[in-house]
Amino acid sequence: MSQTLVVCPFCGCGCNFYLHEKEGSAVGVTPSREHPVNQGSLCVKGWRAHEFINHPERLKSPMIRHGGIVRDATWDEALDLVSKNLINIKREYGCDALAFLSSAKVTNEENYLFMKMARAAFKTNNVDHCARL
Repeated sequence: MSQTLVVCPFCGCGCNFYLHEKEGSAVGVTPSREHPVNQGSLCVKGWRAHEFINHPERLKSPMIRHGGIVRDATWDEALDLVSKNLINIKREYGCDALAFLSSAKVTNEENYLFMKMARAAFKTNNVDHCARL
């Protein structure tokens, strides 16, 4: 069994844990005792973090719906489609027709960059996320 030190993906706190791998599958976690945020502890989501990695329903690539059919896409294709659609909405309906919603599953720095993109590139203040305490 091998273990790799990783950052927990479930919120922006940045807790660290060791992800245990056996025969190519994630099988468990152990919290990092040295990390200043979690100091050897994890929340219930962190303790269960290994379960989604090998789940059979996990999406492993972007999906695009075209003509009622959903298909796998490359990241470049998906991001191009999203950016073109956002630009078209802004052009046709104006800046306030857009809203940008983010997540506490990313870092504060990533949320900040997301907010800057919404305000600077798309000229909207319609920005929110679930970590706005």
